[in-house]
This record gives sequence, structure tokens and C-alpha cells, in this order.
Amino acid sequence: MGFKTLCLGLFCVSFLSYIYTPIPANIEETWKVMALDAVAKTCTLMALCLENVGVMRYEEFISMIISLDYTQPLSDEHVTVTDTAFVDVPVRLYLPKRKSEAPRRAVIYFHGGGFCFGSFKQRAFDFLNRWTASKLDAVVVGIDYRLAPQHHFPAQLEDGITAVKFFLQDKILTKYGVDPTRIAISGDSSGGTLAAAVTLQVQIDPEVKHKLKLQALLYPGLQVIDTALPSHRDNEHGVVLTRDIAIKLVSLFFTKDEALPQAMRKNQHMPLESRHLFRFVNWSTLLPEKYRKHHVYTEPVLGRSSYSLPALMDHRALPLLADDAQLQHLPRTYVLTCQYDVLRDDGIMYVSRLQNVGVQVFHDHIEDGIHGALSYMTSPLYLQLGLRIKDMYISWLDKNL
Repeated sequence: MGFKTLCLGLFCVSFLSYIYTPIPANIEETWKVMALDAVAKTCTLMALCLENVGVMRYEEFISMIISLDYTQPLSDEHVTVTDTAFVDVPVRLYLPKRKSEAPRRAVIYFHGGGFCFGSFKQRAFDFLNRWTASKLDAVVVGIDYRLAPQHHFPAQLEDGITAVKFFLQDKILTKYGVDPTRIAISGDSSGGTLAAAVTLQVQIDPEVKHKLKLQALLYPGLQVIDTALPSHRDNEHGVVLTRDIAIKLVSLFFTKDEALPQAMRKNQHMPLESRHLFRFVNWSTLLPEKYRKHHVYTEPVLGRSSYSLPALMDHRALPLLADDAQLQHLPRTYVLTCQYDVLRDDGIMYVSRLQNVGVQVFHDHIEDGIHGALSYMTSPLYLQLGLRIKDMYISWLDKNL
């Protein structure tokens, strides 16, 4: 009996030490954030255990949990909501009900989820897009792209470009009463990655008559060639999203080869021929001093990987790798970053690079922010932080679109 009690005690201590993350003092609603983080870490632990014993893959378990939060396309007194498809890409449309004499603004939204899970059907994203349509009197399009690892890059980008180009046709804009000069594209986390990548392609596509007026990127991931940025080190065991899980998810975006995440954790995953790209992500010059802190820049070790993965050097997958000539074509941009986020420095470096080439860019940095806060805007898992970020995002769109 004593031995069993000891084993149970050791198990409980190990479990609690795994899921416990110290919450920074300036984060509001500390106990709620701690509870959300514990739930996220518990789900991660269960998913990894099931994967290790061969029951199901990590992302399959997380997707199953997230699907419990899916909504139906229910209209309300302000907005008509319908699920349809642009070509063969699923979309959810939000059309304001009140009559308008003039064509409306439009917002295209890509959901986050690490490229591996998530949908516009999630309550938080449905709430955000519905709110956007109502507050801005705008047509909103939520896009569901194919997910990894069943579909690797460039499937997600192809779906995004297909849906956006379909929407930008004259006949479609006329059908939904959209002003072709007032269209924005947005996304959070991996959705922000896709929004940035799609914008880069659409703005230089000669077949696209109507260009995007704005892009809004909410705590986006924009590069993976250097996995030892200050934000990676500061938030290695971060709230909700850890460095290890971020690496696992982005690896599945490219391949199922376990050698990639193993090399990425050591920052030894890039080939010798990628050396020229590191000037685009050199945080020692692109990050303001307050984010560099005490960290010392060292170039990643190149040429250690035993395989070649060209997508790791493709700016269509990782927008920070685009050169200055490509970035110059971008529209006015909004970037929101969070202090306690492993992806923080990606967004801040993007701001610096856009400023350097003359693109109009507005940056909101949330000093008490955590990654994925927009996913927590509906009860019982709502955070005031998520609602605050929503309001900042909507306010910027309203003023600039």
C-alpha cells in the first residue's frame, strides 16, 4: 500500500511540475490564465502519450478536442451567416443585413492553429468574424485551408490564393456588394503567416485586378530558419505555447520526418546554401534593444542536416525571407505582437523590415500578452486580454479600411 501511495505521489508531482508554468506578474486574470495553461498542457501531455503508444497522432487528438468547439453557420439580427465554397475551398460568409447605399468594405480572415488544426467554425473565430461584420458593416470571409500533416506546404498557400483570387473577381465583389478598393486580409498565428504569404503573392500577380488595401497580422509566425531568437529563449516554456510544441507544429507543415524537429530544437536544421537568408532575420539588427536584452547573437550552425528541404528557404512559406524588392509591394500593414509569446520577435522583425523599405506599418505590442489570446473570447474560457486585442484590431481596421 505504501509503495502504491509513493508511486501515485511521484506521478502527481511529476504531472504537476509538467503542467505548471509560472505566470508573469503583469498578466491580468492570473488564475484564469493559469487554469487555461494547465488545460492546454494537460491536453498536450495526453496527446503526446497517445502518440507515443501508437493510438493516435498528437495533432489528431488536439483536433478532436478543438472540434468540440465548432459552431453551425447561424445568422442573427445583424448578420447573415452561410457556409459555402470558393472553387473548392470552404469559406464562411458574414453578410450585414442592414441596407447600404454604397458598396461595403470586406475582410478576409485566416484562422490560426499551427497549420495542423482549427477552423473558422471555432466559437472564438466565429465570434470575431461576426463582430467584425457587424461593427464595420463589412462583408467578412473566413477561410478553411487544408491542414497539415495530411497536406504539407504549399497546399495551405494554394488554398488561400485560390479563395482570395476568387473573391477578388468583379462578378463576386458585385454579388456581395463589396467596394474593390477597400478589402483587407487578416490572420492570427499561423493564419497570420498565410495572410502575409497570400498578400505577397496577390500584390504582384498581374492576373489580379483588385489589390488588397490592408493586411493585419496578429501574433504571426514568419520564419523558422533561426529557432534561437530572444523570444524563443525567453518563452521556451511559455504560457499555452512552448518552443517545443511550436517547433513540432511548424515541422509538420513541411514534413513528417522526425529529423526536422530534432534539428530545429538545436537550431541546426538549415543547409549551407541558406546563409544569404540570415540577413533577413538577423535579430541583432532588426530587434529594438528592449527585446534583445542580454541575449548574444550567434549564427545558426549550417549544413548539419542529412536531408534537403527547399521549402525551408521559400518566402512563400516564410514571409520574412522575402527580399526588400518583394516587400515594397505590400499594402499598409498592422502587426500585433505579445510579450510572452515564442513568436513575438517574428512580428517585430517584420515591422522593422517593412519600415526599412517604406511600407506604412502600425505596430501594437501587448506587454501582458500571450500567444493565442484571440482563442479565448467566449465563455467559459474568455480572457479580457482576448477581448482587448479584438477591440484594438477592429479599431485599426475601422480607421484604415
